[in-house]
This record gives sequence, C-alpha cells and structure tokens, in this order.
Amino acid sequence: MRYGLSGEAGLNDGLAFPFVVLALLWLERDGPGSWLGGWAAHRLLWAVPVGLFVGYVLGRLLGHLAVYIRSRERDTAAPSDFLALALIALAYVSAEAVSAWGFLSVFAAGMGLRRAERKIVQESPHTATPTEHGAAMKADESDPAHAAVESHPPAENLIPKASSGALEQPAVAAGTLLSEVLSFGDTTERLLEVALVLIVGISLAQHWDPRAFALAFVLMVVIRPIGAHFVLLGTPTTSAQRWLIGWFGIRGIGSLYYLAYALREGLPAHLGKQLSALTLSVVAISVIAHGITSQPMLARYERTLAR
Repeated sequence: MRYGLSGEAGLNDGLAFPFVVLALLWLERDGPGSWLGGWAAHRLLWAVPVGLFVGYVLGRLLGHLAVYIRSRERDTAAPSDFLALALIALAYVSAEAVSAWGFLSVFAAGMGLRRAERKIVQESPHTATPTEHGAAMKADESDPAHAAVESHPPAENLIPKASSGALEQPAVAAGTLLSEVLSFGDTTERLLEVALVLIVGISLAQHWDPRAFALAFVLMVVIRPIGAHFVLLGTPTTSAQRWLIGWFGIRGIGSLYYLAYALREGLPAHLGKQLSALTLSVVAISVIAHGITSQPMLARYERTLAR
C-alpha cells in the first residue's frame, strides 16, 4: 500500500504538469489553435519521456557510485543523508536544462535509486540469507536471479549488521545508503508537509470557498477512486487495496506547487484569487476527511486480512 501510494503520488503529480501548462496557454491564446500541436510535441512527446529517462538514469548512476565508494572504503561514518537532496536537485536541474519536466525527473530518480539497490542485491546477495536464496532458486529455477532478489530482504533491513567489515558486502553497503537516504527523506517530508498544512490552515481565514465541497466530492469520491481502481486492474493488487489506494493518496499538497507556478506565469488577479481559494479549501477538506478516516479504514482492512 505504501509503495503503491508513493509511486502513484509521484507519477500523478508529475504527469499533471503538461495539463497545467495547457490550461495556461489556453487562457492566454483565448482557446484552441495551431499552438496545440507545439504543446503536444514539446510538453508531452518530449518533456514527459525525457524527464523520466534523465531522472531514472541519474538515480541508477548515483546509486551505484555511492554504494561502490562506501563498499570500497568500508566507512560506517560516511554521511548519506543529503544524497536525497542532492539527487533531487541534480535530477530537477538536469531535466529542466533540456526542457523536460523536472517534477517527473525527480520521481524517476527515486525509482532509479531503488533499482540500483535491487540490481546490486541481485548480483551480490547478502551471505546471511543462503537458506532463503536456496529455497527461492528451487521454487523458480527458470529465473534464479529474479527469484534470489525477490526472496532477499530489502537491503535497508541489513543495517544492524553494517560494521566496517560488513560494508565490504555490496548488499550491506546499499542497505546503509538507502536507510540513511530514506530516513532523511521521510523526516524532511514530514517537516515540510507540517509547515505547508499549517500555512494552508492559516490561509483559510481569507481564502475559504464553499464551492470546494462540491469540487472535493467529485475529485475524492468519484474521479480518483474510479480512476485508480481501473488503472490498477491487472496488477498484483486486490480489489480492497485498489479502492483504498483510490481513497487515500496524497492530500493535494502538490497542487500548491502548481498554483504557485500558475501565479508566477501571470495568471490574471481575479482568477488567481479564485484558484487560490479553491485549491487551499480542497486541500483542507482532504486533510480533514482522510485524517479522520485513515485509521478506521486501515484497521478494518487489517481485520479482513486476519480472517
């Protein structure tokens, strides 16, 4: 569920960018015209795949390089905390430099970093799990490498064994790196999200719009759940998991980024005021609705698993 929500959130927020630009161009040009072809060629056919490619490649390269250095030096004190910020900055700037979407590039960089860890585990599995690997090999002799990496615990779970000698094993070095990156990333994300939610709450005093109830209902109860359910058909998710992913998701904090982008691009003042009020109000409704329902719904889901 957590991985599914994180992946959906990053991809969803990133893929929204071309259509934010489409709306701004539509407003600026007073409707559709010949410019639509240029928008599609640049903002969709180029910017989306190139952004994903740049981020993914950078994530994999930086992941392999960091693990190689840590494994070679066997340095348990080497800090990796800021690797997440460095990768975010590098992926975003690199994508923007070639007129691709930096938002999507950052999402793909995270996927590339995790893929680097899985590749390292596949090539040099940790020696403490021979029984698990042996069982996996027998269970799937047609693809032993895939079976081994699937049975191997996540590399970050090997951290208790990460002495300077253990770091010689690439899987342990990868686990140390990822554990620090994930821990720092989670802490930073929580701090930023708390700050943004606080700002949203304060801003509601002057930017509340009752029309947000209808918009939030359509987005949260109709569009998102149905869309997520059908997009996830054919994946290894159950029907209950698909509906839960469709209900929860992100609180809409990414919308503040797009709102700021639209305002910076010269959105007319009267429209900017309306969009600001609607966006902040919908985010507030989402925070309250999802905050109240998350624990009861997850508890009920866990009870069904225990039956």
